[in-house]
Amino acid sequence: MAKGKMRMIAADRIFHAFNYIFLLFCFLVVAVPLANIVSQSLSSPPAVYAGRVFLLPVEPSLNGYARIAGNQTIARGFANSVCVTALGTAISLVLTIMAAYPLSRKALRGRKLFMWLFTFTMLFNAGLIPNYLLLQSLGMIDSLWALMIPNAVGAWNVIIARTFFETTMPDELYDAADIDGCSDFGVFTRIVLPLSKPIIAIMILFYAVGIWNSYFDPMIYLQTQEKFPLQLVLRNIMTSSILQASMTNVSAARENSAQLAMIEVMKYAVIVLSSLPLLLLYPFIQKHFVKGIMIGAVKG
Repeated sequence: MAKGKMRMIAADRIFHAFNYIFLLFCFLVVAVPLANIVSQSLSSPPAVYAGRVFLLPVEPSLNGYARIAGNQTIARGFANSVCVTALGTAISLVLTIMAAYPLSRKALRGRKLFMWLFTFTMLFNAGLIPNYLLLQSLGMIDSLWALMIPNAVGAWNVIIARTFFETTMPDELYDAADIDGCSDFGVFTRIVLPLSKPIIAIMILFYAVGIWNSYFDPMIYLQTQEKFPLQLVLRNIMTSSILQASMTNVSAARENSAQLAMIEVMKYAVIVLSSLPLLLLYPFIQKHFVKGIMIGAVKG
């Protein structure tokens, strides 16, 4: 018995050591690029352009952030992203909760059919050209609504929310509300919503991250630069820096090197700036996020 116990302890130690090594590797994979980007944004343009920055800032400078503060295009893009993310997340949250709650009620007739229709959208999509023609017929081309309405409801998010309602809201709760004379809308607003903070936090995070990081839809549907979100502005900055670097010849290298170096620093500074809102949002909903995602994953 003692030898068997010693073998189990040794196996556990090996298992835990492997876990620590694997988790350390995952941490480095995530942390090293983040540290590099932050260091690049806080270094001087010549050091960044020369490739001398890795994990720590070289010749610390805030020139990149200073240039961003005075750039109207970046400021306008940031404002557009905040507006689209806030409004789009609110619309998606309302529609998702309103779709998931009825689907979780056994009294809803045909709920399996509706659930099948939601699942069907996860497997088949019309494609880019039909979607573009549809938005064009609706007058949404070159409109910020094109970034919010078409993807307002995610079928997978509806399934997660429905599962949450099914696993956390017992039938006895609805029976008690019926006995007290509470209407269906009253049950939803007075009982269900106050108990749904975890799933609401999950939906806010999922939708906010998706809308904030999106650049493909703005690139397709928007034409006016004043309406570009921050991610599309960042893409244009990166594209312009690569294009200018490729067009720079030997004779003009000295004249354009300072400009290219500043563009590189601004690029990293914009990346840091675009990541801050989500990093600041997550700590406030982390508690509800962990609780809700575990409850919603019990069964599907």
